[in-house]
Amino acid sequence: MKIVDVVTSCGLTGFYFDDQRAIKGDAVQDGFTYKGDSVTDGFTAIRQQGESLSIMLKLEDGQVAYGDCAAVQYSGAGGRDPLFLAKDFQPIVEQKITPILKGKELNSFKDLAEEIDSLKKENGKPIHTALRYGITQAILDAVAKSKKMTMAEVIAKEYNTELCTEPIPVFSQTGDERYMNVDKMIIKGVDVMPHGLINNVKHKLGNNGEKLKEYVAWLKKRVQDLDRGEDYLPIFHIDVYGTIGIAFDYDIDKMADYLDSLGEIAAPHTLRIEGPMDMEEKQLQIKKLKELYDKLQQKGSNVEIVADEWCNTFEDIKDFADHKCCHMAQIKAPDLGGINNIIEAVLYCKENNVGAYLGGTCNETDRAAQIAVHIALATNPDQILAKPGMGVDEGLMIVKNEMARTLALLK
Repeated sequence: MKIVDVVTSCGLTGFYFDDQRAIKGDAVQDGFTYKGDSVTDGFTAIRQQGESLSIMLKLEDGQVAYGDCAAVQYSGAGGRDPLFLAKDFQPIVEQKITPILKGKELNSFKDLAEEIDSLKKENGKPIHTALRYGITQAILDAVAKSKKMTMAEVIAKEYNTELCTEPIPVFSQTGDERYMNVDKMIIKGVDVMPHGLINNVKHKLGNNGEKLKEYVAWLKKRVQDLDRGEDYLPIFHIDVYGTIGIAFDYDIDKMADYLDSLGEIAAPHTLRIEGPMDMEEKQLQIKKLKELYDKLQQKGSNVEIVADEWCNTFEDIKDFADHKCCHMAQIKAPDLGGINNIIEAVLYCKENNVGAYLGGTCNETDRAAQIAVHIALATNPDQILAKPGMGVDEGLMIVKNEMARTLALLK
């Protein structure tokens, strides 16, 4: 089966692009937007619409396979590629990528995905991660359609993995509605929650971390009050966007003491803290996370650190895993470019006894989320993000339903 044509269309994502540096710098929230000037290159506002670019591959037999190019909410931060504006990149696909794909035989997802993922710009740098992400999604769908298999089966066959027979735990995020949306999660029995979006010291963490302590205590009580039964004990996973480091002046002893106290408040729930600090550079990030990880181990704390900032590419994830500086790494799907890298990253974490969190961003699309489910069912990460959006119900529905459908077909 061959690809006979490539068609593109510009669309929207499930959320927005946010200028993380401006928000950390005490940008003032104004309704659903922010007052103030953007500070990250490419942004024209602190919050602006998320954009996607659909890649549709027409096959010889008339079938159409597709994937969506999308980039993370906090584009341009933490070493990531710049803002992805669909109309700027659509001509690149039509002029540079289409001639490569037309006429290609769909014998192997892995081979064709690696070819696309290795494409370079004229300056020798890789093409934008969002392009590699969406194009390789479409290739996976095309190979699956040509072989009349699920996408999960294609991955399992080509990477010699065992397909999951049970659902992967799903992690849902509240956005700024960190109270109301928790109720939705509890009612629907979410496995891992609430993310919390703790991205500002003054308003969300507290100058001494007191606001987050109050929130964790409320979270535990809310699970008890809504009472789904004794068997329901969700993991608490909270993303603090480096604010703990800021609040405690990057003092590892103070940070460890604080995290340990949070863990005691959360007990008997497991507590995961994502991005406790952001050192603005990868090697220093690994070094300081390792110090914090070791200090928590010495204290006998059961709090788990999740790496996010500066842990973007497959090579980054390998570096974080090799240094044993975290309990879990977020494999932030769009940041890795080709989805072949996502597959390899999950497998590498599992081989090296580091938790694999198949994440991504609220700023993706329904299609990207569906394909992530197939990757998860073929690689068995510890958890997968409910995406896109911040409304809970929509992203949770997309991920859970795609998982249930695929598991039913596989059985």
